[in-house]
Amino acid sequence: MSHVMRHRLAATLAGALTATLAAAGSVAVTTAAGASPAVAATSPGVGAGYWHTSGNQILDSNGNLVRIAGLNWYGFETPDEIAHGLWAQDYHTIINDIAALGYNTIRIPFSNQMVEDPIVPQNLSFSSSTGQPINADLKGLNALQDLQKIVTAAGQAGLKVILDDHRSEAGESAEQDGLWYTSTYTSQDWVNDWTTLGKMFAGNPTVIGFDLRNEPHTPAGDTYAEGATWGTGDPTTDVRLAYEQAGNAILAVDPNALIFCEGISEFPDSSASGGFDTTWWGGDLQGVAQYPVVLSSPGHVVYSAHDYGPSLFQQAWFNSATTPASLDAVWNKYWGYIYTQGTAPVWVGEFGTDNTASDIESSAAGSQGQWFESLVCYLSWTATWTFPSGQQIASGWSGVFTESGANVTVTNEPYNGSIAPGSSVTIGFTATGTAPSSLTVTC
Repeated sequence: MSHVMRHRLAATLAGALTATLAAAGSVAVTTAAGASPAVAATSPGVGAGYWHTSGNQILDSNGNLVRIAGLNWYGFETPDEIAHGLWAQDYHTIINDIAALGYNTIRIPFSNQMVEDPIVPQNLSFSSSTGQPINADLKGLNALQDLQKIVTAAGQAGLKVILDDHRSEAGESAEQDGLWYTSTYTSQDWVNDWTTLGKMFAGNPTVIGFDLRNEPHTPAGDTYAEGATWGTGDPTTDVRLAYEQAGNAILAVDPNALIFCEGISEFPDSSASGGFDTTWWGGDLQGVAQYPVVLSSPGHVVYSAHDYGPSLFQQAWFNSATTPASLDAVWNKYWGYIYTQGTAPVWVGEFGTDNTASDIESSAAGSQGQWFESLVCYLSWTATWTFPSGQQIASGWSGVFTESGANVTVTNEPYNGSIAPGSSVTIGFTATGTAPSSLTVTC
């Protein structure tokens, strides 16, 4: 599979949406005529402190279920070594925009070169287009110091941060050799750099975790044994062993951190053409079933997959026969099973689409819109119904309500998108008009 470099948006908010996997469950709807909400529409206090795992869930320091809903903010991994968009906006403005839009997490990519030899970035502005000062407190700082400033501001805005080792040398996209190290930045350098960052942010619950390596994969033209493998036992290619080494090194200095472990791009399958399944870089976590990542203490591992649509690459499962059910089967095979079997939480650390209507939703088989709409449904829940006699929503809670005439659609809040198999979420609303005797709700 060839892998095309993603177009990076360097606007006010840059990056692909991220989310945790929400398993199939049920949504219970309560109605009330003039009743006050029993549950707040948002859940203040959820997400406090450090986060940890329990089974397939992520919990905050108070034991509340949390769900990662975030953005990737690219730039530190590039030769610029600074978050992109700061040439036009103050970083506080961007962070406040992210929080105002309802996200709770920022994934910040960086390079090992930035950690070991940070430059004083030049690709940022200190004066806005109207002449107002921006980014003034970043002037003269190096990239690591800039990162610490941005993390502090994110925490002040109520956001969490996941740091992502995107590549070794400063550059664009994933490391081309597909491994977690290069001849210049060795495997031990990679572990040492993670230890440096672990120490830097130890005791700071804004940084909830570390995404150990972006998109391990088998490069085009290489055999599986030459690229990133899982469970082979080869210390030069087995990324699972690398995750355990780096994860334990981080926990030794930052014992509360989550450790995010991405998949690979190929995995042995005797029934597949050529003997290997092939998917997105970082998207194959089949090896977890037999070879899970085991760290020095439990409660830290979150597996992470990346998934994209046919606009990036025409995978074999995008065709005239593609259905939401067939896409679900692909996701279940490569990574969804980890969640549904209760093994560990799963985080989709990268996915995204363009802003045209057909790229967001479409009934066309194998289309970008069909993929995106199906993935969003797979990761969350939606309830719909039609009012019979002109009723209208007056207030709602535990969901995001939208109306179009008599049709009502409710989607999850950021904190309740994950529903364990066999479980339910209760939503409620008040409405004008006469209460109907019954409602047919589709979930």
